[in-house]
Amino acid sequence: MTDDDDVRADRRGRAVPSGRLSRLGAFGRMAAGVGGGVVAEGARRIAAGERPRMGDMLLTPANAVRVADQLAHLRGAAMKLGQMISMDAGDMLPPELSTILARLRNQAHHMPPQQLDKVLTAEWGRDWRRRFAHFQAHPIAAASIGQVHRARLPDGSELAIKVQYPGVKQSIDADVDNVATLLRVSGLLPRTLDIAPLLGEAKRQLHEEADYIREGAMLTRYRDLLADAPAFVVPALHEPLTTPRVLAMTYVAGMPIEALDTAEQPVRDAAMHSLIGLVLRELLDWRLMQTDPNFANYRWQPETGRIVLLDFGAAREIPAETADGYRVLLAAGLSGDRDAVRAAAIAAGFLGAAAAAAHRPLVDAMIDVILDNLNRPGPFDFGDRAFVGVVREQGMEMARDRTTWHLPPADTLFVQRKISGTALLAARLKARVDIRAMVQDKM
Repeated sequence: MTDDDDVRADRRGRAVPSGRLSRLGAFGRMAAGVGGGVVAEGARRIAAGERPRMGDMLLTPANAVRVADQLAHLRGAAMKLGQMISMDAGDMLPPELSTILARLRNQAHHMPPQQLDKVLTAEWGRDWRRRFAHFQAHPIAAASIGQVHRARLPDGSELAIKVQYPGVKQSIDADVDNVATLLRVSGLLPRTLDIAPLLGEAKRQLHEEADYIREGAMLTRYRDLLADAPAFVVPALHEPLTTPRVLAMTYVAGMPIEALDTAEQPVRDAAMHSLIGLVLRELLDWRLMQTDPNFANYRWQPETGRIVLLDFGAAREIPAETADGYRVLLAAGLSGDRDAVRAAAIAAGFLGAAAAAAHRPLVDAMIDVILDNLNRPGPFDFGDRAFVGVVREQGMEMARDRTTWHLPPADTLFVQRKISGTALLAARLKARVDIRAMVQDKM
C-alpha cells in the first residue's frame, strides 16, 4: 500500500459497528429519529387542517433518508434487507421513497484502513501484505456484507478480493429481528400476517451469503454451467486465498451494466435477451438461481459484448414444486386464459385465495392487462411502462384491504425477486425482447 492509497481510503471510510450493543444502539437511534419525524409530520398535517394517517406520516422522504443512512452505516443484514425492499417493492413504492431507498443499492461506506488490516490479519496472518505485489487499499466496490479490493500477485495475476465486514455474520439474526420489530411497531404490517417463516428463511439465506467458502463453490458451479454460454464471463475462484470471510477470484474488467443505456438498441436488446434467457435456464433447467438482481452484480464489456456475472452468495437451489408452479403459470400466460392464470397464481402461492375471492374483479383486471401486453406479437418493449401504472393502482387498491394480505412461499419470493429485478434492468435499458418466443422454447 502507498501513502496515496491510504489517503484515498479515508474517503467515505466509516467503521462498521460490529458489537451487539453498538448495533442495537444504532437501531435505537434510527427508531427515535423516525419517531421524531412522525411527530413532526403529524403536527404539520394537523396545523394544515388535515387528518393525518400513520402510514402517511411514516412514509415520508425525511424518514426514508434517516432509515437509508442508518442502514448504510450498519451494513450487514440490516442494509441487505433495505436493499431488498428497494428492489422488490419496485413500482409499488411512492417515487420519492423509491429514489431514496435506491441509494442503498449503491451507497455503502467502506471500512477504514485500520479495520481492514485487522480483518485481513485475522484471516491471512500478520505478514499478509507479502503475498501481493500490490494490494489496493481503497475498495473498488463496497456493498452490504463486504467490500472488494483489487490486488496483484507476484506472478502478475490480477485478483478481486472480497473482504467481509467484521461482525456481520454474528449480527444477522439480531439485525433481521430488529428490522422486523421496526416494521411491526410502525404499523406497516398487519398483526395477523405471520412473517416468522419468511424471517427464518431470510436469516438462513443471509448466513449462506456470509459464508465465502460456500460462495466460492457456487462461483465455480456457475462458471462450469455457463462454459457453453459465450455471452457471459464468470470469474475463476482463487482458492489459496479464500477463507470463510475472504473470497479471492480473478479480476475481470467491465463497465457498470447501466452503461448499456447509451448503447445502440440491438446491443441493449441482445444483452437483455441473454440475461432473461439466463433466468429461464436457472429456473426451468438447472433449478439453481442467483437470486440477487442488484445491478452491481452485472458488468458489461463493450469491446466483447459480454456480460460479467458477479456475487454468487445468494445462489440457491430451487425446489421442483416451485419451478413447476412457474412452468404452469407461464403456460397459462401463453394460452391467454385468464381463469387458468388466476388458478395457477393461487396454486403457486403468488396470490392468496382470500384476496382472489374478495377482489375478483380487480384480480381479473390486472391479469387482463398483463396478458394483453405480454401476448402482443413481436418483441415486448420494456421501455413502454404505461401498463405498470394501471396494475400498480389496482394492486394498491387490493393492498388497502389488510385482512387479505398474503405472503407467498419463501422460495417463490426469492425467485420473484430475481425476475422482478431483471425486468427492472430491462426497463432501465428500454430493451425489446421477444419474451413469448423465449418462454415457448422452454415449454
